[in-house]
Amino acid sequence: MLEAWKDHPEGLPELIIFENVPRIMTRGRFLIDQIVALLRAYGYAVAETTHDCGEIGGLGQSRKRYLLVARHEAKVPPFLYEPEKRRLRGVGEILERLPLPGDLRAGPMHRLPALQWKTWVRLAFVEAGSDWRSLNKLAIENGSLRDFGIMPDHEWQAGVLGVRQWLDTSGVVAGRSSPTNGAFSVADPRPENFPADRGGLLGVGKWAETASLITSQRSPQQGRYSVADPRFVGRENQQYGVRQWDRPSGALTSQSTPGGGTFSVADPRMEGKPRFNNVFRIVPWAGTSPAVAGPGGPAGGLAVADPRAEADATYQQTKYRVTGYKEPAGTVIAASTTGNGAFAVADPRPVDDLRSGAHGVRKWGETSGTVQGESLPSNGAFAVADPRPGKATEDLQGNWYVNPFDQAPHAVVGNRKSGASAVADPRPGYGENTHQNILSVGAWEKHSKAATGATHVAGGALSVADPRPAAFGDKRENYQTGGHYGVVPWKGTAYAVPGFAKHDRGNWSVADPRETEAEPLFELPKPDDRLVAVIRALDGTWHRPFTTLELAALQSLVDPDEVAEGYSLDGQSDSAWRERIGNAVPPDAAEAIAGVMGTTLLLAMTGETFMLSSQPIWVREIATALATDQRGNIPWEAAE
Repeated sequence: MLEAWKDHPEGLPELIIFENVPRIMTRGRFLIDQIVALLRAYGYAVAETTHDCGEIGGLGQSRKRYLLVARHEAKVPPFLYEPEKRRLRGVGEILERLPLPGDLRAGPMHRLPALQWKTWVRLAFVEAGSDWRSLNKLAIENGSLRDFGIMPDHEWQAGVLGVRQWLDTSGVVAGRSSPTNGAFSVADPRPENFPADRGGLLGVGKWAETASLITSQRSPQQGRYSVADPRFVGRENQQYGVRQWDRPSGALTSQSTPGGGTFSVADPRMEGKPRFNNVFRIVPWAGTSPAVAGPGGPAGGLAVADPRAEADATYQQTKYRVTGYKEPAGTVIAASTTGNGAFAVADPRPVDDLRSGAHGVRKWGETSGTVQGESLPSNGAFAVADPRPGKATEDLQGNWYVNPFDQAPHAVVGNRKSGASAVADPRPGYGENTHQNILSVGAWEKHSKAATGATHVAGGALSVADPRPAAFGDKRENYQTGGHYGVVPWKGTAYAVPGFAKHDRGNWSVADPRETEAEPLFELPKPDDRLVAVIRALDGTWHRPFTTLELAALQSLVDPDEVAEGYSLDGQSDSAWRERIGNAVPPDAAEAIAGVMGTTLLLAMTGETFMLSSQPIWVREIATALATDQRGNIPWEAAE
């Protein structure tokens, strides 16, 4: 670009800006130095600055960026001032103007992403306003959570294994009130009364107190039989002891190890010894490193406090972070997933109906969702619960149908699954002596078959029809009045309830004619299963990841008040949308930067060389670099 106007300097651009992430100042230092040298050689005053797009654009995110600003001194004499800094906005100030995630009015970009189940579990245990470090508070034993259990709500609505709070009312007291039958455990906040209420179980008595009653079984779990002995410090033979420099050594035994007594000495002669000054020492970033010695030299002063790791530390602190609703979001990047940064939010607006989201099934009488380029179940509610099973069966036209053996088959089509290609063959093909004994039951009056090594019914004819049970005699005397396994009609009266009424001890079953739908089986997803979940935290907020539309709103790419008719970028890939949004410069921040540059260019066009402003010159620490030429009269060859 600079070479294009080498012979015509009047055509050079008045202002040049170069934007990137702040880490380029260290990772790309060599390249930046070359760019700065080239710009100055062509008459530009150059300043390297860092700014927060959120502050200069008034965004709902903190977005640190590097900006190199070059001003052609001959064509633009006025100074270039910094944009005005504004307040960072909370996430809630932007999200509250958007519909709830999954609302079809906001378009396909406003659906919750399908995350892996293990990611949802991690988000569930992150405290609002905190990050992944909240997970360090969890106790893990043998790869499982010690203090928490994760289970489907449907299977445990009765409060099985539940723990009630101290001020809550207890559940109904049943015949067997055990933890597996309901919420019968209580979180007792009175741990200080534990020794007194439990007879000092596992207690430790003070030195001046009397001991507990000595029983025949004196173990710590039977009472308070341990004593806090204050005399241990004064012993000279204590284990792992360290003696003072001027004290005599203890008696040398056959095993003089630190665990056998006080055989270590606190040596005061270490101070001031050059040999030990560098051991485990960390050299400051701007300091000089000590001489590098061979294997036998002093091993110290070889570590350096690198200030460049702060960016990595800041990035790691946002991993799996759940942003508070009133806090600004982290930087929106291309890979805006919960495992890459602070892309989850504690939303106090929980919803109970997510049928408009992914994997949704609409009712027969409801209207369909917007037909998109890829209307899959994972992209929205495109499935319909059809109440016409008869019609559906007719439309199958024989799919998975089995033809009787004596009927002609249907037409053979290209797909074996798309027609009645199966036949019920009554000819098993077994010979007369094949499988004669498997699962066979021998008659009582006949002799047994040959005894084999098998001991189960599928291994041969090992069962016998015994006609001798008294309960199943001809007259069934024992069952005439007992009603064992009896079933009472729906409109009949029940029998007297004895002390132990079971199904095999009377007529305790009822023939219920009311048809009910079978309840589906519930199980927890696999760790890598992708799904849309709702996390309702204990503080009442909804922990969830940002939608793609919300990321665009945080970047100021879209006005939340203008998405009533839907908003969508080009294409159908959600990951491509997020990548473009994360790589984009926020328009509000770009407008703020372009505004001060436009003011400077207008002053130069009108011949003005000075403007009084309350804003600092961009940037204050090196403001003179934008106003004067720091090179002096040094020729370019020497400077290079």
